[in-house]
Amino acid sequence: MSTVDNLSERLELLQGTLEVLILRSLQMGPNHAYGIGQFIEHNSDKEFLVDNGSLYPALQRLLQRSWITAQWKTSPNSRRAKYYRLTARGRKQLLAATSKWERFVEAMGRAGSQRSRPCVNGGRSSATR
Repeated sequence: MSTVDNLSERLELLQGTLEVLILRSLQMGPNHAYGIGQFIEHNSDKEFLVDNGSLYPALQRLLQRSWITAQWKTSPNSRRAKYYRLTARGRKQLLAATSKWERFVEAMGRAGSQRSRPCVNGGRSSATR
């Protein structure tokens, strides 16, 4: 359960992470935009709230990259809705992005831990000496 009561305290998505979250939501099966937004909000314990002004452009980018496809269907409440589906290219991208994200999280954990190691060479890389 989220401890975030104030909308201004919610986490902001880093650039590129919305696309990964959309792909992840579609890994479970086809869904419409509202359902994708609900998936992201629910699975982040309400830390991420995706507005339509961000969601629809991200869906269009994913369609252009052929990572997802779209098809009009009737939703459970008898309304027409565009359902998005993950493609084989999208699955491949999700796998690569997930691996990269896990490396990022591990590196952030190491860099931000209390046991951080001091820099060697006065903070300069060997290439700059």
